[in-house]
Amino acid sequence: MASDPQTRAEIESLRDSNNNEELEKRLAKRIQFGTAGLRGQMAAGFSCMNSLTVIQASQGLAKYIAQKHPALASRGVVIGHDARHNSAKFAAFAANAFIALKIPVWWYDKSGATPLVPYGVISLGAAAGIMITASHNPALDNGYKVYFHNGAQINSPIDVEIAQSIEENLAPWPTAWNELNPHVEGIKYDTYQDVLQKYINSITQYALSTVSEWKTPKPFVYTPLHGVGGLIMPSICSATGIKDILAVAKQVDPDPDFPTVAFPNPEETGALDLAMKTADENNRDLIIANDPDADRFAVAEKVNDSWFTFTGNHIGVLLASHIIDSIGDDGRRIAVLNSAVSTGMLEKMALAKGLHFEETLTGFKWMGNIARKLEKDGFKVPFAFEEALGYMFTEVCYDKDGLTAALVFLAAEAKWRAQGLTPYAKLQQLFKEYGHHETMNSYFRSPNPVTTAALFRSIRNGSFSESKTLGSFKILRWRDMTEGYDSGTPDGKPVLPVDSTSQMLTLWLDRDVKFTLRGSGTEPKVKCKFPSRETVISELLTTESKCTLRAASRREMRPSLQSARHSLPY
Repeated sequence: MASDPQTRAEIESLRDSNNNEELEKRLAKRIQFGTAGLRGQMAAGFSCMNSLTVIQASQGLAKYIAQKHPALASRGVVIGHDARHNSAKFAAFAANAFIALKIPVWWYDKSGATPLVPYGVISLGAAAGIMITASHNPALDNGYKVYFHNGAQINSPIDVEIAQSIEENLAPWPTAWNELNPHVEGIKYDTYQDVLQKYINSITQYALSTVSEWKTPKPFVYTPLHGVGGLIMPSICSATGIKDILAVAKQVDPDPDFPTVAFPNPEETGALDLAMKTADENNRDLIIANDPDADRFAVAEKVNDSWFTFTGNHIGVLLASHIIDSIGDDGRRIAVLNSAVSTGMLEKMALAKGLHFEETLTGFKWMGNIARKLEKDGFKVPFAFEEALGYMFTEVCYDKDGLTAALVFLAAEAKWRAQGLTPYAKLQQLFKEYGHHETMNSYFRSPNPVTTAALFRSIRNGSFSESKTLGSFKILRWRDMTEGYDSGTPDGKPVLPVDSTSQMLTLWLDRDVKFTLRGSGTEPKVKCKFPSRETVISELLTTESKCTLRAASRREMRPSLQSARHSLPY
């Protein structure tokens, strides 16, 4: 039976060198399939992303659809990929599993943006969608993201059922290693260009609908950070008559090695440095950016001769303000969403406008599915966001979409400029109206989920409660979304769904401070967030409060903290 000679050689080399520790790390545990699908380092072994683990995941998913949802199977599965190393190969192996079960495949033959898959699922009426991408992760990583027929990422209990099906279909099927034949029965090979054009049309129509009169935005610099956004953004601009876009030359073409950035994530310090240099050299004071799979969106503006990089929360409330102002009355109630780790400012804006606000757990697997549920209840849900630079526009798709966000933001920028406001000035105006909200985000690296779980266990053993303090701050409320406890509810249970597979603790402190510590579902990180009023952020980071968390983390995280370049802000 055929196999991948590269990964086989890796395992044989480890065997021949008697590297039993690395062999155990690679082979003892399987990479876990969850609501984020799969994501991890590309290497040989069951615990990594490679051709075999992609084949196994695809066989399990194909069997799940065929057996559990036979009425949907004939509608086919959309399969797309980004421009990372091995993405096209993994996508082809995924297609083989569905072809084997005579489930049609809507095949994207070119590297594309992640939002094109959920958009395609809805546009084509497909049963499901698969996107091969690791989004903004380092170059050695890749991933496997799954969408269901409603266009949203899969959520519990579907992920558990698929994971079980994967375990039952581990042996590669006879055609698993075949090269993908564009002429084989069941594959619709020329799908990409048609869906892309429909997607661009949908984006432009939606952006135009948010303004009473389309105005051309000011000249700006654009960077896709070596990703696929550079393949699509020029066409979006052309469709709306935007001509004055200047791409960062060294970052505009896809390059899976990401040579100019340490981490291809626009949130990272320094990620936009080359864009700022390009803007300075060309007398431009606005930068927009996407991450490598173009599902995230970032903005920077020159303010008083220095660059101001907007946080995800800043962009979220700016976009929300623009969209809320543009909503017409079609008889439905309006709802907006953001995640539990995002700013509380959206809730204040919604309440002031008489809109329904709903908080969700972290991730667009929650926001997409909750938006769908609210729509069934008669709501219109035009917008949702998460502070990690993710923005969802249901008129286009039910996942975060950095390209739609870019065009809507540019439409808003032109509108604000006609009112004498820059994006930064508009943000200050919103702060005056709803209160100045800021969030301090940081993280440290964790080598694996076991270590992350040990860290959170040690913090829980500290037995924080309402009688405890964090530095000079009194803890008013303690919520544990992993264990299912909330001291702020009558029955001690959280209102949000408990997710035992992820780690998340939130503390409400006096002086209007909220503090969240959570394990990332897609990166080897533990994230620390302080959404609060600007006037108390610096006071929160007292020596005493810093030491409280440092002590908890050091007990379990010392090896990873010593090698990390990023740490909690203490």
